[in-house]
Amino acid sequence: MGSLASERKVVGWAARDATGHLSPYSYTLRSTGPEDVAVKVLYCGICHTDIHQAKNHLGASKYPMVPGHEVVGEVVEVGPEVTKYGVGDVVGVGVIVGCCRECSPCKANVEQYCNKKIWSYNDVYTDGRPTQGGFASTMIVDQKFLVKIPAGLAPEQAAPLLCAGVTVYSPLKAFGLTTPGLRGGILGLGGVGHMGVKVAKAMGHHVTVISSSSKKRAEAMDHLGADAYLVSSDAAAMAAAADSLDYIIDTVPVHHPLEPYLALLKLDGKHVLLGVIGEPLSFVSPMVMLGRKAITGSFIGSIDETAEVLQFCVDKGLTSQIEVVKMGYVNEALERLERNDVRYRFVVDVAGSNVEEAAADAPSN
Repeated sequence: MGSLASERKVVGWAARDATGHLSPYSYTLRSTGPEDVAVKVLYCGICHTDIHQAKNHLGASKYPMVPGHEVVGEVVEVGPEVTKYGVGDVVGVGVIVGCCRECSPCKANVEQYCNKKIWSYNDVYTDGRPTQGGFASTMIVDQKFLVKIPAGLAPEQAAPLLCAGVTVYSPLKAFGLTTPGLRGGILGLGGVGHMGVKVAKAMGHHVTVISSSSKKRAEAMDHLGADAYLVSSDAAAMAAAADSLDYIIDTVPVHHPLEPYLALLKLDGKHVLLGVIGEPLSFVSPMVMLGRKAITGSFIGSIDETAEVLQFCVDKGLTSQIEVVKMGYVNEALERLERNDVRYRFVVDVAGSNVEEAAADAPSN
């Protein structure tokens, strides 16, 4: 273990205001506590939620803010009560870094539904300090909120699975939608959607990708292995597909109508919302009543489910399709993500970007 470091200065790339522009920022991490693990960040995926938070789309952003919640790193130090990890282990950090550990969700090991959960960034930790995410050289994380990256999974490939991967895996498991032969729809083909196709196909489902245009047809069917492709603006095709799906995984992170998609569901079909949308969605009640259909939601996944989906991907030979970039490109990457110009997930090579070299010029807290 070695001697525990005192508080340490690190450098991250932070947003300072609602423009969402990131630049180097020097700040101090807490010292490594008894159950804490110090993690040297290797890679960090970029999620659409990072845009929402950096640009204050949800109205609760606090600055300076270092985003990033799809973090893979190497353990460089452990507290004296850490039993799960050792120096040199490659681990993942997701969306949550704290919870109350006493409520029903916590006791059921679905801590992502704890009302007192602590976000990996844009939140306040138990010591009163702001949490900062993975667009940084180092993180300090309680061992409970880490997962070990299994052998056979490259660290840059693992990063998107910590959010995008588990976000689709969790509802399929929770709602009993893992049986081979089910017919599923994946609405939206971005970072979460492309993993939805891969995970559902690996479970033996017939998968239809639903998109607003035909431009992703070849990608969906030839590259990702979808069985069918449905353009939502094609009224005839949508009508022909009515009552055909057992579920729809809705990954769209912006306002959109629900009724056209509810019509695609069979009796007892489920429409699962995964996108973070800051305005109300609407539908007329007969759309669900007349087929006993359900509109529900799911939020990322538990630590246990995260470990499960990592191993599932190893066992099934699944990988995420990524574009690796350096930290200096992160603002362009965020802009491209906002206009859906990525196939399918950006991953920042944090360790290879020498972020510490920016310390001399970085504004400090």
